[in-house]
Amino acid sequence: MKKLAEVQEAKELMKEAMGWSTLKWLWEKQRVRQTADAANAALDRQERSVKAKWNDNCKAVYKRMSAKRPHESGGSEAESGNSQIELLIENVLKADQAAKHAKQVAEDTFDEAERRMSTDLAREGCKKAIHSWALHEKAIHTAEAVTEPRSTGKPTKPAA
Repeated sequence: MKKLAEVQEAKELMKEAMGWSTLKWLWEKQRVRQTADAANAALDRQERSVKAKWNDNCKAVYKRMSAKRPHESGGSEAESGNSQIELLIENVLKADQAAKHAKQVAEDTFDEAERRMSTDLAREGCKKAIHSWALHEKAIHTAEAVTEPRSTGKPTKPAA
């Protein structure tokens, strides 16, 4: 996965913001939010782009498996002709869920920091935002592993 400029810019800003005073936070909070939103949007676009390259079978498996509740796993491997694909898709779904949860936790932390006007919470939000972007990048990388050459029908993993 290529590094996204918006994410790099946001990470740098968050690292810088961890040292800001309360006044600086009040002055710059809008820029922080806009930069974070731009990073999230860039990651979302990259994720959609990667998943758009999947073949129809992989997309169908993803759609079917994502519609299930987390405690409802698919049948046994013997029941499924797509067990390898399903395992890869299951990994993508887990990575997606971890990234979405981390993003929500970061946003909630920033919201609470703003409500309380707490620079300590804002700094914690910065750390959580950086962590959420790392998890989203990992999820995208996991999704890139779900490529299936049309000729063989077998999923491949990216070269290490």
